[in-house]
Amino acid sequence: MPELPEVEALAAYLRERAVGHAITRVDVAAIGVLKTYDPTPLSLHGAVITGATRHGKFLDLDVGGIHLVAHLARAGWLHYRDKLPPAPPKPGRGPIALRVHLDDESGFDLTEAGTKKSLAVYLVRDPNEVPGVARLGPDALAVSEAEFTERIRSHRGQIKGVLTDQTVIAGVGNAYSDEILHVAKLSPFAIASRLNDEEIARLYGALRSVESDAVERSIGQGSATLKAEKRSGLRVHARTGLPCPVCGDLVREVSFADRSLQYCPTCQTGGKPLADRRMSKLIR
Repeated sequence: MPELPEVEALAAYLRERAVGHAITRVDVAAIGVLKTYDPTPLSLHGAVITGATRHGKFLDLDVGGIHLVAHLARAGWLHYRDKLPPAPPKPGRGPIALRVHLDDESGFDLTEAGTKKSLAVYLVRDPNEVPGVARLGPDALAVSEAEFTERIRSHRGQIKGVLTDQTVIAGVGNAYSDEILHVAKLSPFAIASRLNDEEIARLYGALRSVESDAVERSIGQGSATLKAEKRSGLRVHARTGLPCPVCGDLVREVSFADRSLQYCPTCQTGGKPLADRRMSKLIR
C-alpha cells in the first residue's frame, strides 16, 4: 500500500511535471472508482492543474479549484507517461481505472491490481468534502511531540493498530509502522496507553526519522521506481526469515486474515517470539 513517503513523492513529481498543464480529457475505465458525481469528470476538461499535494495518504490534484483526490488503497498506483495513446482504455479490461490526458500529450493512469477494488477517486471543490480526509488526524511529519503523546496515550489498543489509525496520526500504514516500531524498539502488541515517557519519546523520534528518511529517498523518483526504492529501505517489513540489520536475529511474522506484521524479537520483544494467532488456530 502506498504510504506517506510514496504519496508525497508522487505529489512532488506531479508538481514538477503536470502543474501548469491543462487537462484535455479524462477517461473513466472503471465507473466504480468515482465516489462523487458533482463536479463531473467533464468539468476538468480545459482546466489547468494549479497544484499537487497530499493529505495523509490521499493524493490531491488541484485543477483550477476542483480537486481530484485519490486514495490508492492497497494495490493502486499512479503511472505517468510522456505520451498517452489517443484511444481510451477499454472499460472492465486491465488494471486502468482512470486516465488523465494533458495538453502536451502526456498524462497519467490510476491503476489497481488484483480483484479487490478499493481505489477511490473524488472530484470535490474542497478536499474536506472527502470523508476520509475530513477524519484525518495530524500529519505524521507535522505533529508535535506533545500532541503525539496525548493522542497515543488516549488509546488503549495495541500500538501497531493505533499508529495505523488515520484518525490518530495521518500517513502511517502497515509497512512504515513496522519500521517505526523496530527503530523505537517496541513490540507491536504493546498497549499504547501504557507506554512510559521514554518509550513515547523513542516512538516519536522513530516516527519522524523513519518517515523523513523515506520521503528523502523517495522524492525525485519517478512513479516507475518508487516501489523498488521503498523496498530497498525496509529493515523488517516484508523481510520474514531474513536477518535483522541491527542484531542479526531472524525477522519474524504475525499473520492476520488479510495482512501481516514483521518484527525482530531481539530488538523489540526481549527475544520472545509473538504468538501468530492464525498459526495457533491451525495447530489446534
